Amino acid sequence: MAETAEPAAPSAPATVAPAWAANASAMSAFLRGLAAIITAPGLVLFTSSLGFGALARDLGFTFGHAVFIAGSVYALPTQVMLVDQLARGAALLSIAFAVTLTAVRLLPMTVSLMPFMRQEQPTRRGWAVRIILSHVIATSVWVESMRRLPKLPQHLRLPHMAGIGIAMMISTVSGSGVGYLVAGSVSPLIAAGLLFMNPIYFLFSLAASASRRMDWLAIAFGAVLGPALFKVVPGIDLMLTGLIGGTLAYMLSRGRP
Repeated sequence: MAETAEPAAPSAPATVAPAWAANASAMSAFLRGLAAIITAPGLVLFTSSLGFGALARDLGFTFGHAVFIAGSVYALPTQVMLVDQLARGAALLSIAFAVTLTAVRLLPMTVSLMPFMRQEQPTRRGWAVRIILSHVIATSVWVESMRRLPKLPQHLRLPHMAGIGIAMMISTVSGSGVGYLVAGSVSPLIAAGLLFMNPIYFLFSLAASASRRMDWLAIAFGAVLGPALFKVVPGIDLMLTGLIGGTLAYMLSRGRP
């Protein structure tokens, strides 16, 4: 049975398309996306992943564990949550619930990118490719894709997004592996610095994107509640910090900019 044709993704005017897209093939669009590995987002992701590799080693995980988690989970906050909960011996259901809550934020990003991943002539194979590519959608991929894809012709968007996603995944996996290896061969002071790269990266990312009262309240509540809840309920402190701090920030900011 023939598939029902999908509505075309929104197309940007040709005048805003980059020069390279004029006569580009799907392969060249993919390679252009893959080049994101040497751009600022790719390098930042590699650097921040060093901290995850060092953290995984510090918590007793093997090199294979660190690399596998980086590639399969592929979201730094969720990766940190997973290894933290596993190292503490939390129940599997508790771990699954906490990791799911951490990863839910990626769903709106995936949904918002789907219109740009549609093909001019949909096929069953195209559906499979999009389902597979949905795994590589994370914050860095979403930001780069939303910046680039609207300017491209429709037939180049999917391969270009695939290149960006694979580039960022390579940065994450390689950074985690290098961080794991380096943490075991450098001085304790440098290893400790690698461990702190993740929280520092997250803190600065939150502060850089904070534009409303609610954002700053959430950061402040997290800074206060995190250490306190670690002392009281160390097994689920990160999850409760986010839940309680975020809820309080929302309630105190309703109706205010």
